[in-house]
Amino acid sequence: MSDLDALRVREEVLQAMYWMHGEGFGDTPSTAELARFLAVPAATLEPYLERAAREGYLERAAGGFRMTAKGEELGKRSFAEEFAGLTGQAHGECDADCWCHDSPEEAARCLEERLEGAHAH
Repeated sequence: MSDLDALRVREEVLQAMYWMHGEGFGDTPSTAELARFLAVPAATLEPYLERAAREGYLERAAGGFRMTAKGEELGKRSFAEEFAGLTGQAHGECDADCWCHDSPEEAARCLEERLEGAHAH
């Protein structure tokens, strides 16, 4: 296993685990669960998980692996970088400076205007 491969797989694993945790799919996926999610054979993935554990990004827990604080931070950061284009402001959405953030009533009015196509920031 090359160092570059180890870095790439570690980021993919931590992104997947961060997402799984955020979606409520658990905090300690097994090697088999991670392998299915990442579409790689479990036997191929296992040495990478062991290396990530030795490096302090993962720890063994409850029949699987759990992210350490170090692993969660890297997973969160790499997930945000990887999906930045999908998690930002969508077309037609308000930005943080929109007047509609002033009150629930303004937010409801803003939503109605957006649905009617008349929203102005």
